[in-house]
Amino acid sequence: MTVTMTATVTFPEHAPAGFAPAQADAALFALGKALQAAHYQHVTVTPATHARVLQRARGAGPASLADVFGWSRPFREVDLPSGIVALMRAAGVLRADGERWRSLVRASTLGGVLYFHSAYPTSAENAVFLGPDTYRFVRALRAELGTNALERAVDIGCGAGAAAIAIALHAPEADVLALDINDAALRMSSINAALAGAANVRPLHSDLFTAVDGQFDLIVANPPYLLDPGERAYRHGGGELGAGLSLDIVRASLTRLAPGGRLLLYTGVAMVAGADPFLARIAPMLDAAGVCWDYDEIDPDVFGEELDETQYNCVGGPVERIAAVWLRVSNGPGSRKGKLAV
Repeated sequence: MTVTMTATVTFPEHAPAGFAPAQADAALFALGKALQAAHYQHVTVTPATHARVLQRARGAGPASLADVFGWSRPFREVDLPSGIVALMRAAGVLRADGERWRSLVRASTLGGVLYFHSAYPTSAENAVFLGPDTYRFVRALRAELGTNALERAVDIGCGAGAAAIAIALHAPEADVLALDINDAALRMSSINAALAGAANVRPLHSDLFTAVDGQFDLIVANPPYLLDPGERAYRHGGGELGAGLSLDIVRASLTRLAPGGRLLLYTGVAMVAGADPFLARIAPMLDAAGVCWDYDEIDPDVFGEELDETQYNCVGGPVERIAAVWLRVSNGPGSRKGKLAV
């Protein structure tokens, strides 16, 4: 594959509405197009698995595109086509590592769509994370979209923009807002939406709904739900056992659902002594609002390594597991299910 870097890199005419066409962003878009042309694919794993893979010995051969943009391994400039390296430099995502280089971004593929996000390890406060939760979230979301007409949708805490892009591609006439408090995430979601051809995604800086008005046909969210000692925004859920932000999203969304509108929430719950404290908090709230809802535990054990951390030894007993759950809320007629379905 040959990729050349021209003097001026242009961004596509039909870009997401919130995008500012800076040269670095245009170069990152061009880099994404080059990876797409090379049929690049990579599935991002959990940080624990990523660390294990990196611990394995590597040969002295040249680094591949997946080594550089998937596994965040160091590389020599001669390992990649010169055009790729030039685009990385122009995009500001090339960092020296001794006599080698590293990419400051990763690229993952999900359902045939390429997404840029932060390189491993994601230790920065403004890191943009995409991982196994994103894959579960987007697959569950796609199964729910069906044939329902959408005029206005919102992805709260959009991160790399995977959910907003999935909705926008499903409903190209809908106005799809991608909200986040992290400007780095908004940049990534803008570029990723352009790479996917999802021109109806509008990235916007907003803490929950603070910067937007009105109601929505569809509200989706995959908030952070872990207890992170460093309280990094992309993984720290806050509140009781990491459920604080998830509770805030449910509470705020109940007043923003249009008639017949839906909330789809993917989150994680720290289970204590066989009980689900998140379900215990949201069930009375949802019943009082008079909405229809159901709740599924879709993966009983995620991020088990987190249980080694002292913050999961709580007063009510140690956390036994962290489960991925899926909440559906409908502001319309139907049967209400308050019982956990496994």
